Amino acid sequence: MLNAFIIPRRLKDLLGREIGPTEWFEMTQDRIDAFAGCAEDRQWIHIDREQAARTPLGRTVAHGFLLLSLLPHFLQKSTVFDFPFKMAVNYGLNKVRFLNAVRPGDKIRHRAVLQEIRRKGFGRLLLRIDNTVEVEGAAKPAFVAELLVMFFL
Repeated sequence: MLNAFIIPRRLKDLLGREIGPTEWFEMTQDRIDAFAGCAEDRQWIHIDREQAARTPLGRTVAHGFLLLSLLPHFLQKSTVFDFPFKMAVNYGLNKVRFLNAVRPGDKIRHRAVLQEIRRKGFGRLLLRIDNTVEVEGAAKPAFVAELLVMFFL
């Protein structure tokens, strides 16, 4: 049986340290179109290539919520998830700011900082993680978000 008191010590070593960056991840129009269908968000700036080409952005752009939905993908590859646990669930977000557009063909990557580990009863840990998703070659990140993840040990 897993000793629930060992995990916080291992995670404690990550507190305040940058985790990442991940490998670059290419955004595609196919992914944007699929998300538009799933989310029922077919705003033209995401899917109408001709109309979007006439805007200052010059092309379609990924949905902010599509980008946000990639956080679990990025985090699962990080050392935050590199210990035995039964389950991890999204607990919420405290802060999210979308700062830069991501267009088809752009490459993004993820960096995180584990800010807090809090016990939430026996066998549960709540982690507060600051996340930054960068756009290759851009001065500003695509977004920053403070994510809460509950781990069940």
